[in-house]
Amino acid sequence: QVQLVESGGGLVQAGGSLRLSCAASARTFATYHMGWFRQAPGKERDFVSGISWSGGSTTYADSVKGRFTISRDNAANTVYLQMNSVKPEDTALYYCAACRYFTGGYPRQCDYWGHGTQVTVSS
Repeated sequence: QVQLVESGGGLVQAGGSLRLSCAASARTFATYHMGWFRQAPGKERDFVSGISWSGGSTTYADSVKGRFTISRDNAANTVYLQMNSVKPEDTALYYCAACRYFTGGYPRQCDYWGHGTQVTVSS
C-alpha cells in the first residue's frame, strides 16, 4: 500500500512558476514509476508527466513540454513537478500516481493515487 500526498498548488499569475510535491508513505517508493496527471473542471483526467523509478527516463505531454520538469528524490520518497511559464489552460487539479510499468515512454497501471492539489492560473 502506498499513500500519496500532493502539495504546492495554489493561485499563480500566467507566466509564473509553481513547484508541486508528492510525498509517498512507502519505503518501496523507489520501486515505483511515478506520474503526474491533471483534471480540469468538466474534462477527463489527462497525463502530464512521468518518470521511471530511477529517474533516468522522463516523459511529458506535448502541452507542457519545455515548461514543466519532473524529478524525484528516492531518499526523500518524493516526486516533484516544476511548473514554469504557466498558462491559464494549466488550471486543474493535479494528481500524482504510483505506477507499475513505464513502457512506451508512459507510466502504466497506476495503482495508487493521491487526492490532488489545485493549481489555478490567472490571466
